[in-house]
Parts: sequence; C-alpha cells; structure tokens
Amino acid sequence: MALAKLGVVVLDCPDPHTLAVFYAGVLGGTVEGDGRWVDLKVPGGQSLAFQAAPGYVPPAWPAPDASQQFHLDLTVDDMDAAEREVLALGAKPLDTEDRSRSWRVYADPAGHPFCLCAC
Repeated sequence: MALAKLGVVVLDCPDPHTLAVFYAGVLGGTVEGDGRWVDLKVPGGQSLAFQAAPGYVPPAWPAPDASQQFHLDLTVDDMDAAEREVLALGAKPLDTEDRSRSWRVYADPAGHPFCLCAC
C-alpha cells in the first residue's frame, strides 16, 4: 500500500511563468498563476509546477563531477518535427548528434535537461 500519491513535479527556475509557457508549448495545457509559483495543467497527464528560485544555477550536463538533478523524458511520434518545435520554443541541444538513437537531449530555457524519446 502506498504511503502517498505524487502531487506535482516542481521545477526551480528564475522565471516560473516563462518556463511554464515553454512547457505548455511542448506538452499543451493551461498555465495558471504568476509570480513565484506557476502551475501547468497538462491534458490527460501529470501537472508540472514552476517555482522561483533566487540564485538559481542550472544543472551542468554532461558533467561527471556534478549531478543533472533530474530530467524529463517526453515521448514523441516524430523526432525531427518535435526537435524543430522545441528549438523554436527556446530549447538548446545538449546531445542530439547521434540520429540513430531513439532519444535526443535538450535543455529548457532555464537549463533543465529533457529528452525527446521515440520509444
């Protein structure tokens, strides 16, 4: 028996509204709130939340001497089309050169790593 249920995944960032709008462009959904805490209600899925973090420092990736903290795996039907869209929304490529793999790694505008996966 579970002790708890997952409420929401929260990403620290310098600008919660901007990062929520980025992920709304990727996942769809509705952005609610502004200021220090913003929720993204994703249709048919788990909500994401974004929290202002003064002095935020993005994770280093890849860095053998530092943790990436966490990352999101986002399943897509068309890797190339999804890549074009996330780059247009402001993502930065981190590890995208090997086109034979079923995944590619990007950073969101606040520097959090995420993968597009054709899994």
